Amino acid sequence: MSTLPPRNESPRWTHWAIHTHDLDATVAFYRDYCGLQISHERIAGDDNHRVVWMAEPGREKDWVVVLIPNGPKRDRLDNDYSHVGFAVSSREEVNRIADRARTAGLLLWEPRQESFPVGYYCGVRSPDGTCVEFSYGQPLGPGADPFEEETE
Repeated sequence: MSTLPPRNESPRWTHWAIHTHDLDATVAFYRDYCGLQISHERIAGDDNHRVVWMAEPGREKDWVVVLIPNGPKRDRLDNDYSHVGFAVSSREEVNRIADRARTAGLLLWEPRQESFPVGYYCGVRSPDGTCVEFSYGQPLGPGADPFEEETE
């Protein structure tokens, strides 16, 4: 018996779970930098730890970040480009976020322009060690133009 979904259905990405070293700092980061809000909290496990779900307002049933406490502290290598990405409304917004992160000692990647489809972006280190990219001009997210290869 096949365990694959029927042809008219496919797996849908619903959440990303992060085992974080400092739950409260990570909640504050995703709230303050990414505009996410707590959509669910619960006490879980034998040790009664707090688990927090965060989502974009109005998208609580589409995709959430699940924050789990008591995780390891992570260090990033200089050549590690693993990240989660958020689209913003302008280059100025990328610069504003980068300035704020630089002041806080969290800026990983200075703002830069890359060729299509990458666009203009910066990278910020969250308290759990994850790189969060803020970008403008990618063919992803609300208001994005259809994905078409640009020619030179």
